[in-house]
Amino acid sequence: MLFAGTDTEGVAEGRITAAYRRWAEPRVVEGRIYRTNAGRIEIDSIKRVNPDLISDYDEMLHLAGRANAKDVRRRLRGDETLPTWLIRFHLVEGPDPRDELANAADLTPADVEELTGKLAHLDSFKETPWTLATLRLIQANPATRAADLASQLDRDTPGFKIDVRKLKNLGLTHSLEVGYELTPRGTAYLKALD
Repeated sequence: MLFAGTDTEGVAEGRITAAYRRWAEPRVVEGRIYRTNAGRIEIDSIKRVNPDLISDYDEMLHLAGRANAKDVRRRLRGDETLPTWLIRFHLVEGPDPRDELANAADLTPADVEELTGKLAHLDSFKETPWTLATLRLIQANPATRAADLASQLDRDTPGFKIDVRKLKNLGLTHSLEVGYELTPRGTAYLKALD
């Protein structure tokens, strides 16, 4: 989930703990933690609501940082025929475990073996193994647009981005303003293979 304007600050400060979104289907799952532009949040609940029945006296207005029901409806984005969802969440304090993992560069042989197994598992879902080629490409071309990297591997950009996110979840890559770079863990892993 992304937040805009003053909502970003409100979520980051813990003042905003609800949001209304117009989606064809829920894009978040109750109990799951998501990284957002306002920090990490955990989803407490998600339910479908009728925006026309939101009242100025609804307690969720305050939790969503909205002045009144009209303000909620005015700020909803997307096709008006899509369902509206009310998402309740709370800010997750403390360091992001993925950041801690990414900075863990002292890899034991067991760590290398475990990562190799996880990458092999990811490779098994495609005809052509892609994980090491992608890591080496990012290593050789940091801060390069995803579209340019994808074309070097003869991949479509959306699929390439999804796959790089899988590598990020293993602590091997970082997203930059433009493109990616290897994390200390990713660099240490490739070094261990050489």
